[in-house]
Amino acid sequence: MLNLLKRLQAALDASRRLDFLAPLLLRLYLVPVFWMAGTHKLADIDATIAWFGNPDWGLGLPFPELLAWLAALTEAGGALLLLSGLAVRWISVPLMVTMLVAIFAVHWPYGWQAIADPSAPFANERVLAAAQKLERARAILQEHGDYSWLTSSGRLVVLNNGIEFAVTYLLMLLSLFFTGAGRWVSLDHWLARGFGRR
Repeated sequence: MLNLLKRLQAALDASRRLDFLAPLLLRLYLVPVFWMAGTHKLADIDATIAWFGNPDWGLGLPFPELLAWLAALTEAGGALLLLSGLAVRWISVPLMVTMLVAIFAVHWPYGWQAIADPSAPFANERVLAAAQKLERARAILQEHGDYSWLTSSGRLVVLNNGIEFAVTYLLMLLSLFFTGAGRWVSLDHWLARGFGRR
């Protein structure tokens, strides 16, 4: 039994040769997230600035022009850096700041869930109320629309806009901050090797 455990541990230790996959996959997962967020903001920067600054229907942040540009360029530029694996630990810091702002300025009032699911843990009153609204919307669409066609790409849901996704991205960035871009498939790795040889 002890020999079997030793062999299993050796096999487990041998898998460390593939440890570059985890940071690579985290980076590749985050690239489209930040690229879409950043380029969307840049595509209509005036609307982004207005949303950042307006206290009535927006975020009510100070210095909205500066913060909108910083957020948009950090997200779009960060996506490119994550893709190439360049300065990953450095870019993780401002990207984490954007996620913290998103969590507290945008998503916090809505609770945890991104998609309203009353049967899931952390369902707040807003999520519980969404179930009745969703059921009513289904009934209307079944009676007055082509419900099969409308749901052929997936079931109807209510977007709750909670902190769930932003926290997930924050934790992924925190992991990249500590591990870096990973070996072999990152410019950080090859630059470090090049400078290490000198």
